[in-house]
Amino acid sequence: MATEGQFEYESVLCVKPEVNVYRIPPRASNRAIRAADWKLDAPDWQGRMRVTARGKVAYVKLEDKISGELFAQAPIDEYPGIAVETVSDSSRYFVLRIQDESGRSAFIGIGFGDRGDAFDFNVALQDHFKYAAMWTFSFNSMGQNKQKSSINCIN
Repeated sequence: MATEGQFEYESVLCVKPEVNVYRIPPRASNRAIRAADWKLDAPDWQGRMRVTARGKVAYVKLEDKISGELFAQAPIDEYPGIAVETVSDSSRYFVLRIQDESGRSAFIGIGFGDRGDAFDFNVALQDHFKYAAMWTFSFNSMGQNKQKSSINCIN
């Protein structure tokens, strides 16, 4: 049996050629995460970011700039949510929950050199989930209308 999303096409929502990845310290409390606590002058990895969507799920893919090899991937079921969080002290940095094929996850920091790139990333995710919600609503509404019309035909 096919799993959800197996037959859906993958669309590209956003591509950014330059993204920095940072190891972030473990969260000590529920206080807001600050990018100033990271080593911003020495990123742990640099590469390209592609945001794609398959069905209702968006994926942030961090890839090598030259080879395109996948470095890490973050499936995002809702936004805002735990998979992508903003930091409290900058609009250019985010915390991303990456997952491997076995389902193990880790939190990393990502950052953009340009505020416009961060804005594009944020808007791509917001638009995807806005349209996914609208599509789900209209699809459910069509099903309800179909049931109502078939009931009306019986009477």
